Amino acid sequence: MAMMQRRASVRLPPEVNRVLYIRNLPYKITAEEMYDIFGKYGAIRQIRVGSTPDTRGTAFVVYEDIFDAKNACDHLSGFNVCNRYLVVLYYQSNKAFKKVDVDKKKEEIEKVKTKYGINLDSGK
Repeated sequence: MAMMQRRASVRLPPEVNRVLYIRNLPYKITAEEMYDIFGKYGAIRQIRVGSTPDTRGTAFVVYEDIFDAKNACDHLSGFNVCNRYLVVLYYQSNKAFKKVDVDKKKEEIEKVKTKYGINLDSGK
């Protein structure tokens, strides 16, 4: 019981959560190998390794406990697997992918403007 109380009083940064997003994985890594690496830091609820051309080299690791996820993130960022250094981030559904989407949209808008010769700065 004392352990739980001690843990509850520790303040974690707001971005910390139980879901880790891993990039720069070897394409041939298996879920079993992922469990070997990430399982050392705590009980894992789920691992999803990217299998499409867009998601290869990435994975999501869901821990049962937020402290285990933090421990894994702290220790495995930069970890060398088959001469690749892992990038371990906390998954943030709202932040992680919004920025990419905004940049992509801006790029698409610029392409359309260029294609149709639209110049919004000309005052017409």
